[in-house]
Amino acid sequence: MAVTPRGTTPEPPDARPRLTVLSGPSGVGKSTVVAHMRKEHPELWLSVSATTRKPRPGEKHGVHYFFVTDEEMDKLIANGELLEWAEFAGNRYGTPRAAVIERLESGEPVLLEIDLQGARQVRESMPEARLVFLAPPSWEELVRRLTGRGTEPPEVIRRRLDVAKVELAAEPEFDETLVNTSVEDVARELLALTDVV
Repeated sequence: MAVTPRGTTPEPPDARPRLTVLSGPSGVGKSTVVAHMRKEHPELWLSVSATTRKPRPGEKHGVHYFFVTDEEMDKLIANGELLEWAEFAGNRYGTPRAAVIERLESGEPVLLEIDLQGARQVRESMPEARLVFLAPPSWEELVRRLTGRGTEPPEVIRRRLDVAKVELAAEPEFDETLVNTSVEDVARELLALTDVV
């Protein structure tokens, strides 16, 4: 499948909103930005992922995640029912395809907040999607955020930093880059890209 070069993604023939994918390195603040956006604009639909991990206290099926068994996840993958999926910390996560398509076809803007691997899969299956990279203000700031909790052993921190370097190097694959210097500013810029405002 041909991939549209950066910056030349064609507009869809009708006025339907495009799928917007937000990605970036761990610790850059993706969840914080999305939470701020949805507080201001609840009409922005954020896809709910399926996961094989067990629910945490307070998490509701169908609201925070669709909690599925390993066998159910195998079927979703085999039947092509996921736009993207990845394994993280021994659990699998994926974006159900049908719900995303349904929302887009009804004219609703859709946002996915996923990792680099997932963003690449979406680019393959939906080349018209707009991929947005959330970058830290600097490498030093990202290191501060990733190490700031002080709860992880040095080897875990080192592994996270190694992964972050790989993720940062993928920035040219994206259509847009937003630098997270201010949650409010980035949320406003991202909303403009999602066709909400």
